[in-house]
Amino acid sequence: MVTADTAEEVDALTIGRRIRQLRTAAGMTLEQLATAIDRAPSQVSMIETGKREPKLTQLQQIARVLDTTIDQILAEQSLDERAAMEIAVERAMKGQTFQALGIAPFRIPKTVPDEALRALLALHGEIDKLRDERAATPEEARRANVELRHLMRRQDNHFADLEKKAAEILAAVHHPGGPLTQRSASDIAAHLGFTLHYAPDLPQSTRSVADLAHGRLYLSSRVPGKGDARTAVLQALSSRILGHSEPRSYAEFLRQRVETNYLTGALLMPEEHLVPVLKDAKERRAISIEDLRDAYSVSYETAAHRFTNLATRHLDIPVHFLKVHESGTITKAYENDDVNFPTDRLGSIEGQMCCRKWTSRVVFEEEDRFNPYYQYTDTGNGTYWCTARVEPSSEGLHSVSVGVRFDDTKWFIGRDTPNRGVSKHSVEVCCRRAPADLEKRWREQSWPNVRTPRTLLATLPTGAFPGVDTTDVYEFLEAHAPA
Repeated sequence: MVTADTAEEVDALTIGRRIRQLRTAAGMTLEQLATAIDRAPSQVSMIETGKREPKLTQLQQIARVLDTTIDQILAEQSLDERAAMEIAVERAMKGQTFQALGIAPFRIPKTVPDEALRALLALHGEIDKLRDERAATPEEARRANVELRHLMRRQDNHFADLEKKAAEILAAVHHPGGPLTQRSASDIAAHLGFTLHYAPDLPQSTRSVADLAHGRLYLSSRVPGKGDARTAVLQALSSRILGHSEPRSYAEFLRQRVETNYLTGALLMPEEHLVPVLKDAKERRAISIEDLRDAYSVSYETAAHRFTNLATRHLDIPVHFLKVHESGTITKAYENDDVNFPTDRLGSIEGQMCCRKWTSRVVFEEEDRFNPYYQYTDTGNGTYWCTARVEPSSEGLHSVSVGVRFDDTKWFIGRDTPNRGVSKHSVEVCCRRAPADLEKRWREQSWPNVRTPRTLLATLPTGAFPGVDTTDVYEFLEAHAPA
């Protein structure tokens, strides 16, 4: 027996299409059905299009006029293909995809060809598929990061095509060699057809914004006062140099970010000039990340990154690199020297806790922030030597460290350090568990309030450029575009 509650639970669109299908099969017009049940044609039309749910008494009247039963109207019988497609399109128009695109729902008249409806549904399906691919879960992002790190390891973190691209750009602006000056950075922008503009209201979620229509590159007016203006400009231009298009997945977004940072470093510290410097330092047994930083006027992190790009390929020195937040969390990592970084079950290093005994954690305890900190650390994979520094960032303090196997320490300044540590982080009692006496005293007497990462329970930001508020960007460009 069909009740009023049952009728309310059935989809209004489906009920409406079944009524129209039965009416058409009976050879009855909309006006004739409306007259038969004493309703206006517009009211019956709203029922058939699913915009109004019919009451039980109306369903009884309609069933009687169409010589059928309410059960047949509500039965889960198949609709014809046309009706099924119309329902699917109307449901799509009410969904998030159409709303996000700003497409207002519209009536589907009989004059719309079936092929057009099929095309709309196919396009809707593909857009939903792309949205799902871009809404990467933290696990999917970690997988993408692991795959990218494996690629970097296979290439010794050296990308010959990016080195070549940097050399071509530097030659085009007649760079004389050596460290890149701020004037040369400006010349690169002009070579690519951009003028530089500093704005105090740059969108919070961006480092720079390029107006491709007018050849204008906007940067924050606060950058020159607190950081290297060259880096901000080159990072913005690198995507244009590399011809990056809108990323189709989170993996592609990560790859583009790595390429952008790599090319920026290759422009700031050109391979042709830097390799002889490194070889000379190796011959003198005086390799120093600090010396590279000072010689090229870059950050310690940029110098450390650039060293890892060239050390194995040109100096035959396997290396590892770590960037660790003051909380102990690893935020960036690279290795090709078999150091046993902590990983999760997917093989991801980023997001893991760095061992307390490693140089990257011990350096936070050092009061001397002027001089680099050096340390030998005995691990399950052998002894490693590291040089590290602590640098401030918008997210707090980070340590940046570069390390090598014991046998390669002889090439570096700082090899005579007396600092030593022993790490057994593969064994739980090393540092992942508190000392037994402390645990016994406080295990039942403490309750920390955990600062849960905001991405723990959510997917990563969606969109072509994850984390960027496109409305802010468009409003910014509209406000600053030349008349």
